[in-house]
Amino acid sequence: SRIISPAELKGVKTWDELGRHISSGDCVVLIDGYGEGLVAGTRSWQTRGIESPENEVVIFGPKEGFNETLRFNTALLRRRIKSSNFKIESFVLGRVTKTDVIVCYIKNIAPDALVDEIKKRINRIDIDGVLDSNYIKEFIIDNNKTLFSQVMHTERPDRVCGQLLEGRICIMVDGSPMALVVPSTFSEYITTPDDYYTYYFPGSILRLLRFVSFWLSLLLPSVYVAVVSYHHEMIPTALLLTIAASREGVPFPSFVEAFLLEAMFEMLREAGLRLPRAVGPAVSIVGALIIGDAAVRAGLVSTPMVVVIAATGIASFVTPSYNASLVIRMLRFVFLAASAVLGFLGIMIVLVVVLLRMVSLTSFGVPYLSPLAPLNLAQISDIIVRRPWFANRSRPYLEGMKNQQRQGNRKDEGG
Repeated sequence: SRIISPAELKGVKTWDELGRHISSGDCVVLIDGYGEGLVAGTRSWQTRGIESPENEVVIFGPKEGFNETLRFNTALLRRRIKSSNFKIESFVLGRVTKTDVIVCYIKNIAPDALVDEIKKRINRIDIDGVLDSNYIKEFIIDNNKTLFSQVMHTERPDRVCGQLLEGRICIMVDGSPMALVVPSTFSEYITTPDDYYTYYFPGSILRLLRFVSFWLSLLLPSVYVAVVSYHHEMIPTALLLTIAASREGVPFPSFVEAFLLEAMFEMLREAGLRLPRAVGPAVSIVGALIIGDAAVRAGLVSTPMVVVIAATGIASFVTPSYNASLVIRMLRFVFLAASAVLGFLGIMIVLVVVLLRMVSLTSFGVPYLSPLAPLNLAQISDIIVRRPWFANRSRPYLEGMKNQQRQGNRKDEGG
């Protein structure tokens, strides 16, 4: 006289599956005489609402961000990609936590070999618990002994959908608002989806500004230390006299000045992130002003060095990816030490070593510096500047991709 009508119904045949579903809040119907139970999807719990992304500021474009509920996150993707070729495959990881993990891709666009490789790496994971997407990342990346992130983290559904339409694959973990996108290249950490939500002229200018800021945040303190310590002939005479006058009475060499100010700036930045939101920004800003002014008045550092470190800090904030900014912050100290020892020669040696390391890296078989190395002229035009949509007739090529066409033939749209 009754019909069970939940949207999710499936059968279970083992006690492990039955226990996992009951622990997750599902209802299991067992009938005497049958060797299979019926699972009804009745999960319900308190969740955080759909809010703007915390770590990726949105200027133009959708302001929805992922939350900790996997079902809501998949709904945000389904809302944007209404195609039968959009596939979501589920896994359960963690011997104790039994955490739900999904892999999302668009069939006929994502290379089959890439999808199979990701599934194989996920199935090899054997751990007692998975509490965040970074657990998965550290198991599946090509090389786990490097500073550079080979997997993109994002909490923006629109960014994930844009990557899926380019043949990439998304991995999401229940309980984490961060999605992983693979394969990933370094150039993607300098770009942002907002570039494609504005007209391509200002979008291209802002992207060029981002590239300039990247190099400034990485090399500006080391270049200043190298010039002041070894290459005085490169500074105009009037500026050299001003720098010399400001450094008169400073007891430390320029390297120690830069190192102390950089270390203090990083501590203030971390303090601003960890403190409550009501006081964090105020403490970091006021602390930087007071400490900088007090250090100059006490004669511990020179005024030009404070200006250089401040400019470096502002340039580092332009980088849209937190993972990329972390790498820049760590490498900045390496370049600083090299400039103090060998000047410009030290900077060039470290730069060559870093570039060689980046060239040797891959993300699921895709070169990390692609399309810059190996050089691909067809794709590089959408990296340095923002290519207009009417010129984006093909997707960035991934080996094994069956459908690279984006415009022109509706019958071959891949979904």
